[in-house]
Amino acid sequence: MKALDELTFDNRFARLGDAFSTHVLPEPIAAPRLVVASPAAMALLDLDPAVAETPVFAELFGGHKLWAEAEPRAMIYSGHQFGSYNPQLGDGRGLLLGEVYNEAGEHWDLHLKGAGQTPYSRMGDGRAVLRSSIREFLASEALNALNIPTTRALCVIGSDTPVWREKQERAAMVLRLSPSHVRFGHFEYFYYTKRPEQQKALGEHVLAMHFPECLEQPEPYLAMFREIVERNAELIAKWQAYGFCHGVMNTDNMSILGITFDFGPFAFLDDFDANFICNHSDDQGRYSFSNQVPIGQWNLSALAQALTPFISVDALRETLGLYLPLYQAHYLDLMRRRLGLTTAEDDDQKLLERLLQLMQNSGVDYTLFLRRLGDESPELAVARLRDDFVDIKGFDAWGELYVARAAREGVVDQEQRRTRMHAVNPLYILRNYLAQKAIDAAEGGDYAEVRRLHAVLSNPFTEQPGMESYAERPPEWGKHLEISCSS
Repeated sequence: MKALDELTFDNRFARLGDAFSTHVLPEPIAAPRLVVASPAAMALLDLDPAVAETPVFAELFGGHKLWAEAEPRAMIYSGHQFGSYNPQLGDGRGLLLGEVYNEAGEHWDLHLKGAGQTPYSRMGDGRAVLRSSIREFLASEALNALNIPTTRALCVIGSDTPVWREKQERAAMVLRLSPSHVRFGHFEYFYYTKRPEQQKALGEHVLAMHFPECLEQPEPYLAMFREIVERNAELIAKWQAYGFCHGVMNTDNMSILGITFDFGPFAFLDDFDANFICNHSDDQGRYSFSNQVPIGQWNLSALAQALTPFISVDALRETLGLYLPLYQAHYLDLMRRRLGLTTAEDDDQKLLERLLQLMQNSGVDYTLFLRRLGDESPELAVARLRDDFVDIKGFDAWGELYVARAAREGVVDQEQRRTRMHAVNPLYILRNYLAQKAIDAAEGGDYAEVRRLHAVLSNPFTEQPGMESYAERPPEWGKHLEISCSS
């Protein structure tokens, strides 16, 4: 385990130069203090978890100190926001402090969010507030525990610095980790500003750093685009399977690595609702839960357009055609496992769709239904769960089909079935009301609930004694919290 002054930096993106990012120093926040830290994320940098409690930790990630080897840069990019192209975005409140490589040879970006104004702040103050920083921290680590690809969060640092949103709040910083912070919007920026040399330099950097195996292919850029398509198809299949709503799937919020990126008004489904809109600002429902699948394809098409200098239109179109079949295959495989099925049958899609429609019509809790389905044998589980449904006859008909389908799996030991299903069906998820309770306490200066919730969500599949309240259905007020992009 390393101390903070023993990290090894190799700032590869900074070496691309001023056409790609701007040197900016963090603006410190007043009275920095640790809100919460992730030992699992710290381990990615080989850091001793004990250093999180030292004063220098809060000073480093509160903008007061900086490693001599760090090269803080604000990245420039553009992107499509709610379907409309915005020609210049960039890191308006975040800085890429540098890249650290660990003893396993992995490179990790250290990205400080809420670090103050940059040339790309667009009239903003460059700050993040405590509530949004806590939400990003919890979501990053919770998704990782669910085996959903995501950026990671090392810590949240609170402060006494006032900021104004709808009301006065306190500034905070969150330290985000990722192998790369290159977005679809990076390629769009250089494409639409007609800078072919810089676009080629960006492409060569991304290929060499993140897709080296593609360099061995006859058409490296096409091989890279195919990999990006495949990763995003799998990512969004996992979002849909676990009821995760991103909320702002703009192309500047899409990672070229196919990981969950830039958390804003996200939410996990409580009651199943395919039409759920988690972003209070999304009046048209562009980024509703069910729309995440086609929007994923739309965003990949926008990236494809930016890659036309390197790849033929026909090859791009053919590769884009892989997205939906790949998504459907990944999603159905995940949902079979969540239903306790280990083999594939042609009617599995219909069985699943029928269940989801019944859940939608009855407002059934998505996570708890699937968890309880694995508690007992198919017959007993169906009999116990039927009372959750308004259309009991409809559910009974589905239950008969499900029990028969499970029987065709052959003789299955119930304990093995429970173990297998509980390994993919979480008991604990980051419900909005749980996050809000932790935020309310933290805004009052009590960080214990944030830390407790983080610990529970770090082990979502295993029942934890004394933590029963974290697995309950939310109260009615907790189902209707409005979350906006404001942070």
